[in-house]
Amino acid sequence: MLDKRVNTLEDAVAGIRDGSVILISGFGNAGIPVELIHALIDQGARDLTIVSNNAGAGRTDLSALLATGRVRKIICSFPKTSGSVVFDELYAAGKIELELVPQGTLSERMRAGGAGLGGFYTPTAVGTDLAKGKETRMIDGREYVLEKPIKGDFALIKAERADRWGNLTYRLAARNFGPTMAMAAACTIVQVREIVELGGIDPDQVITPGIFVDRVVAVPNPQPAGQP
Repeated sequence: MLDKRVNTLEDAVAGIRDGSVILISGFGNAGIPVELIHALIDQGARDLTIVSNNAGAGRTDLSALLATGRVRKIICSFPKTSGSVVFDELYAAGKIELELVPQGTLSERMRAGGAGLGGFYTPTAVGTDLAKGKETRMIDGREYVLEKPIKGDFALIKAERADRWGNLTYRLAARNFGPTMAMAAACTIVQVREIVELGGIDPDQVITPGIFVDRVVAVPNPQPAGQP
């Protein structure tokens, strides 16, 4: 019987290896898998590369993971957001690497990774420091930069509802990067508010098909992002 459910958060993050590339969903405070992030902190994997929209705020959630000193590099669009004190401290001390990627480019690089593409050309970042060292090409009289795909060893995603096959729905803006990250990761781990029986999700409402999901754990009362 096909069943993607796991019983605990500990089971959900089991096997995440040192040196892994981990995609973590979230946009502002929406769709951040708070409980999975803290389970990863407890799990202890080190030398991680994190791909996310930002570098955390305050000292909770993703910032709490950065504060452990176990993240070697972060790939994101907004490293400095309101209250992003942990990243600022680490970066100023030379304790974390940053790869800055425009937001649309970040999403498309992961989509390319999930679709099996070798990269894509975009006019974004042409003529800026972000284009240094990258291949460029003139297409129909306009200059473009080649951006390479991003793939993850693991993805940590927050969704709203799943069935045991791993089909997912999302709540409002919590949808953000989750569907793309699920496609781009070798192992996709999802926390959901509710796991329903097969048939409990209208097929037309499925946003992420279960083929892209490996583990689902129920977190009925998730902690809001940005809370201590």
